[in-house]
Order: sequence, then C-alpha cells, then structure tokens
Amino acid sequence: MSAGEMAQRGWDYVDIVFVTGDAYVDHPSFAMAILGRVLESHGYRVAILSQPNWQSCNAWRQFGRPRLFFAISAGNMDSLINHYTANRKVRNDDAYSPGGKIGLRPDRATLPYCQRAREAFPGVPVIAGGVEASLRRLAHYDYWSDTVRRSILLDSKADLVAYGMGEKTILEIASRLAAGETVRDLRDLRGVAYVLGASETPDPEVATKENLGSIGFKDATGTGLALLPSFEAVKAEKPAFVDATYTIHMNTNPFNAKTLVQYHGRQAVVVNPPDLPLSQSEMDRVYDLPFSRRPHPAYMEKIPAFEMIKDSVTIMRGCFGGCTFCSITAHQGRIIQSRSQQSILGEVKKMAMDPEFKGVISDIGGPTANMYEMKCTRPEVEAKCRRMSCVHPTICKLLGTDHGPLIDLMRKTRETPGIRKVFVASGVRMDLAQRSPEYLRELAAHHVGGHLKVAPEHTDPEVLRAMKKPVIDNFGTFADAFKKASSAAGKPKQYLVPYFIASHPGSDMNAMIDLALFLKRNGYRPDQVQDFIPAPFDIATCMYYTGIDPFTRKQVHVDRHLRNRRLQRALMQFFKPENYFQVREALEMAGRQDLIGSGCDALIPDSPPAAAMAARRARAAQEGRRALQRESGDHVHTVPNPNAGYRPGRKSAMRRPLPKHPAS
Repeated sequence: MSAGEMAQRGWDYVDIVFVTGDAYVDHPSFAMAILGRVLESHGYRVAILSQPNWQSCNAWRQFGRPRLFFAISAGNMDSLINHYTANRKVRNDDAYSPGGKIGLRPDRATLPYCQRAREAFPGVPVIAGGVEASLRRLAHYDYWSDTVRRSILLDSKADLVAYGMGEKTILEIASRLAAGETVRDLRDLRGVAYVLGASETPDPEVATKENLGSIGFKDATGTGLALLPSFEAVKAEKPAFVDATYTIHMNTNPFNAKTLVQYHGRQAVVVNPPDLPLSQSEMDRVYDLPFSRRPHPAYMEKIPAFEMIKDSVTIMRGCFGGCTFCSITAHQGRIIQSRSQQSILGEVKKMAMDPEFKGVISDIGGPTANMYEMKCTRPEVEAKCRRMSCVHPTICKLLGTDHGPLIDLMRKTRETPGIRKVFVASGVRMDLAQRSPEYLRELAAHHVGGHLKVAPEHTDPEVLRAMKKPVIDNFGTFADAFKKASSAAGKPKQYLVPYFIASHPGSDMNAMIDLALFLKRNGYRPDQVQDFIPAPFDIATCMYYTGIDPFTRKQVHVDRHLRNRRLQRALMQFFKPENYFQVREALEMAGRQDLIGSGCDALIPDSPPAAAMAARRARAAQEGRRALQRESGDHVHTVPNPNAGYRPGRKSAMRRPLPKHPAS
C-alpha cells in the first residue's frame, strides 16, 4: 500500500497497481484481495492503491511506473449506489471506508481513477473492472442523472473493461502483457469489452445483424456476432432500449453467448462473451490463498463492511434465481461455482486457530444460502439454454436441487473443533428449501440465531412476475414449515424477518396497500425497508426507464415521481407515527378511506397521534434549515464532483478550483 512497504520487500518496481475505491481489506469477500492474491500467487508484484486522492495523479505515481498495467475498480459497489439513497440523497456513511466516512471516493469513481492513471504514466495499459465498470460496459440507463449514458469505456478511456468476477481474465491479461503482447492483442479474451477507434470501425451505415463478420468485425471466440441498437438509438427511442436489453440478457450464458457490438457514433463498443465459470479446483485455488482476513494495519478505525463479514465463509458464487432487480446474476453469472468441502473446512479450521476468533461463524453461504453444488443435470442442454431463471416461473425439471451436499457441509462445519456456532445469514431461497425437509430441520435446529432473514419481496402477483419471484403463497408455506421445524427443535420462538421492496416496476399504490394489509394481518412490522434502485444493466431498470418488460413487451406500471416513491415506502411502515400523513395521503389517493379509522383492517386512525404531529413539525423545521443552507451555499454532505474543471494536459485560463479531498 505504500512505497515504504515496497522498500521493505526489496522491490524497485511493481507489475500491477490495483486502484480501488474501497479500504484495503485482505479478505476473500473483497475484490482487491482476491485479485491481488491471485496475481501474487503467480509471481506478480502488486501494489494496492486504496481510496486515493483523485484530484491529482500524485498518488498514482507513488509506486513508480507499473511494468504491466493499472487495474481500476470503483470498489465492491457501484459508486453512485454507494453514495446515494433511492431518493437521491447523500448517504450518511460508507460501509467500505474506515470509520464509515463518506467522501473518500468520487462519484463515478472508475472515470477519474482511469484518467489519473493515464495522466500519471502515459502509455501504461489501463484495465477497468469491478461492479461499476461491468454493469456499465454498454449504453445504460443512469438513475442519478435520469439519462441514458454511453459505455463507460468511452468516458473512462480505459483500454479494456474486464467484466464479471475476473480472476482468470486478469491473470491472462498479466501473463500476455508480460510476454510482450500489446493491449490490442487482448481483444480475443473472453470477459472483456473494448472500443474500436473510428478508423478501425466499419461504417455504421452498412452494418446489419447479418453482415457484421463480412464488414470487418472479429468473432474472436467463434461464438457469433450480435448487433445491438446504437447508443444514439437507445438514447432517443425507448423501444430500442428495450430491444438492446433483451439481446444483452439473452447473451449472458457463457456457453452460448455471442459477441455484442454497439455503435457509439463512428466508434463501436465490442463485448466478448462472458468468461467460463471456474471449476471446483479453480475455486479452491482462489479461496485457499493466504488471506490475512484483516484490514491493512495502516487503518486506525473500523471498516463497517469488514466487521459484518469478517467471520463469514464463502462456499459458492453465482445465482440462477434471475431476479430482475438484482445484479448478482449479471456479475457472478447464473452457473453455480462451488468450493470443495475440503477447501471450506480447511478455511474453517484456520479461523478456529485464530486467537481473535470467537468461535462463531456469522454466515456460511454466498449470494444465496442454499444453492451449494446445485447445477443443471443435463450439461448439453445447459450449453444451449437461454432461460433467465432456473426457478421462475417454475423450478426447471432439469435443475438438480439436492440439498444433501450442503447439509453434510453444515454438519461438518459446526462439528469442527473450536467452532461454537455456525449461522446462515445469506438469503435462503424458499422455494428450493421446501424441497428438502431435512435441510429445513437442520437450518432451524442449528443455524438460526433467533430469526432468519428471507426475501418474499412483495405480495402482488404482477409485481412478483416482473421480479421473477415466487408467488406470496410460497412464503406462507415456508413460514409454516419453518415454524414446525423450529418447534420440533425446541426453539418455538424463532421467527422469520421478511424483506419487501417498495416502488418496484409493476407496483402501484393499490399493490402497496395490499402489501401493507398483508403485513398487518400477519403481525410483521419491518424495521428496515428497501426502495427499488434502478441499477445499471438490470432488467428491472429497463422496465423502470421504458415502462416495458423487455421479455413480454407488455406495459409495466412505474412510479417514477419521488413523492409517490416516498408514499410507497411509508405504506410498508404504516405503523410508525412519523409516516401517518404520508400513509393517509396514499390511502386517499387510492380511494381507500375504508382503511382509515378503527376497523380491524384499518392501517391508521382517523386522527393523527401526537407523535405524528411532532414528527411533522420536526420535518418542517429541518426543511427550513436546509433551505437556509442552500441559500447560504452551505451544503451538507456534499460529495465533490471529480471532473469539475479538471482537464489534464490542457492549458486554459478557464480551469476552476477543485474542492479538497477529505484526506488531503
């Protein structure tokens, strides 16, 4: 992390500088740790440049000129989702920063990070990756600017985007650059996207879906070529955006995906098919690397994200659920990649030997808790399959849903000497779990710490269909089965904590009122609620922006106005006095005054409680203070714009001063 540490190792140069928007934590839940350790295990010298001051390139120069390339990532999250709530308000903390401090990374962090790398050492290849770059590799809808933005490749000027998880891709990039190849030679790699310059891009006027190969586009992987509507088309016409989304998601299976081509003016962005999933032995090699499982010792304050996951164990990656609002499938893939029991138990034994470990594994799972070693039983069919979900609208008959390997692993983990308790905190896929009563018994008896988080997400059939989630009856049957299993285990007080989403495409005020009634009738009072955030690349984001489901081509109701989104959120917490007036407004808007009063189903009383009046006065006072701050120019929690007035290499008197980085 510093030139001093280079000197301690006796290094006079590094091969790769890995730039990240997160604090450096050497734990396999953090991308910089996995990719850094993978490169290190093959003999490469890696420097981690964590949360640098992006307003100059000085930090990028501290390790000297990297021999091979800069690897750029905004961090474990898209930087805008990291910074802003669904209501576009600045968040009060950043879980991936020391002390939870905000402002230690810029908005759209990939862009200034790549630009500073270019400025620091012109000619050194710049490879962007991570969630932010992966999900923005093509023209995409950006919720925070409410516009369709072009590929991040063009704005960042990166040579390549390595999308997806990236272990094999980054290692191949390093080995080929070390062998003397140029960054242009890497365009045949799976899992990468790149831009063709105007001089090497075939004329867009002559390009059709049928002739891409004949006019000069290379099918480097031999899987075929597919032409997407251009950036200009998807920006101007929502049907074109729908068509592009459909084609992109129909080409996410690495076994049959085509190379995608999208024109941006006279240039073309080319996206090769996703990299093939890791085998079990490859997964083991990655997770068996010598992680310290700690933040870098330079940090004096706790890093919230690390505190949450430090005692967790990743057993698999990928998710075949295909939920339209979730980016996991888009980033990790639909194919489950599982570690061997030997590898997992080896990690557990090392944890048990750590003197700081308290004997409790906080989570054993992955994107979901119960997809370990599940896969298609017919590989020849899987290679051709284009289903978006293996479990929606029904569980595919070819999907292997045996929970036996997972049950065996759970038993062996909790029987490991030094382990007192093993919890399951990852989301349990309820429709799969009900296929294994034995799994439910094991879960309830040994792996739940009083409550279990599950995600039915909504109650309305149309909303659930748009989400690709099971009908709400599935939650009811799971709840009954879990209750019985808990009672049989002598733990009758264990309960479920269901998660629901407000303002998802398809959800109108009536759907949310039905959800509120469901919560009231079943005695659920959620402390935390989720607002739908249209993340780049997601299918649900296409629905939000266009009002059209890209797979059915049917119209979908969307509440885009922030006022309506706030009302939907308030309905999920109708019982809170501070939400009284918003809930009343929502009920009156929907013509449901029958739910105002003292009846059994009434959500709120006729008269506002005293706490509701106090909350309204407090909000009015707060808004008054904010108005005064805006008038005086004193903005609270402002995140500096990294691009304001910064034009490296240009001599101009119009250059404006930049705000100071918090660390400077």
